[in-house]
Amino acid sequence: MEPRMHIVEFASGTLRFLEKVPASAPANGFIWIYLERESLEQEIGAVQQAAQSLGGSALLDLHVKDLANRAHPSHYDYTSVYDLVIFRRLATEAEVRAETPQPPPPPEGPLAAFEGIRTRAVGFAVFDRLLITVHPAGCFAANTFIQRFLADAVQTEGLSAAARSRLPTGSSDLMLRMLNLMVDSYLDLRKELSTGLEQWQQLLLAPRSRGADWRALMSARTALHTLEDLCEGQNDAMQEWLDTQREQPAPWMAQAERDSMLARARDVSEHIQRVMHHVRRMEQGAETAVQLHFSALGHRTNEIMRVLTALTAVFLPLNFITGFFGMNFEFLPFIHSATAMWVMLSVMATVAITVVLVFWRKRYLARSGR
Repeated sequence: MEPRMHIVEFASGTLRFLEKVPASAPANGFIWIYLERESLEQEIGAVQQAAQSLGGSALLDLHVKDLANRAHPSHYDYTSVYDLVIFRRLATEAEVRAETPQPPPPPEGPLAAFEGIRTRAVGFAVFDRLLITVHPAGCFAANTFIQRFLADAVQTEGLSAAARSRLPTGSSDLMLRMLNLMVDSYLDLRKELSTGLEQWQQLLLAPRSRGADWRALMSARTALHTLEDLCEGQNDAMQEWLDTQREQPAPWMAQAERDSMLARARDVSEHIQRVMHHVRRMEQGAETAVQLHFSALGHRTNEIMRVLTALTAVFLPLNFITGFFGMNFEFLPFIHSATAMWVMLSVMATVAITVVLVFWRKRYLARSGR
């Protein structure tokens, strides 16, 4: 049975997996406590005790509610002792299937990738020597780091320990690494979304296109707006946290370590902005494709009306001739002539051919692009 709460100690370039919360944090390291959101209510007592003994302050009740809220948007808040960061990440297919007992059939078409976008909230309580993270069940971000640390761990005196040269140097460093992994999943999604949007644009602008799947388009636009809002919330949270770190640097942190942490935070923020800019470009591309689609429809309609108008102009003099000689008068020219019909047929054919040639020379009947 998997433990409901993982406790990892980082100290002097080594890490250890502990079975219980230590009495104090290491002087040259920190403690990471990871638990799933479903276990927070059962483990809140141990979490609050760890926050008090290792961090110097218990979590506020309001912040505990924020950590337990699975629908919480990206957010940043702080106290005099710790920082609270809520960050929304992309959900994996396994998480979506686990939460939906009878999932609907997978969407089809070039815009199917937009209909599968789901997000989950991850909470971070960042102390000087303690990091508490609350994740959804099966969170790939936390599991990635847990499995990475476990794979390199060795047993030492009944404890899992490993010596690593590139271990996180502090609680903020570990948080930024997990945030960077979450943002990279958005960057990985760009190729799939761009490919689907390009295929949809090609179908929409095809010469023989009869229309588009407007329901899929609306779903895609909604997904893009959702992604943009998520990125804006993520960027705001990171910028506020970064401003706080610049204005109130930790006194125990060395300058080189602080510079490295700020550089990593700026890198995460830059990745978020890249995702946001890409989403906005896709929104503009979708809007442009729709406008071009309706412009193409209008152009094809104008072509059809031009041909119909030219044909009407060809038959107009013929209708005049037949109407004139069809009038019910007693005396009309050629009315009793044996050759009148052939003469008038010749005149009508000559008029029709002349009008067609004139229109063809003026390109009224030519196809577009010739």
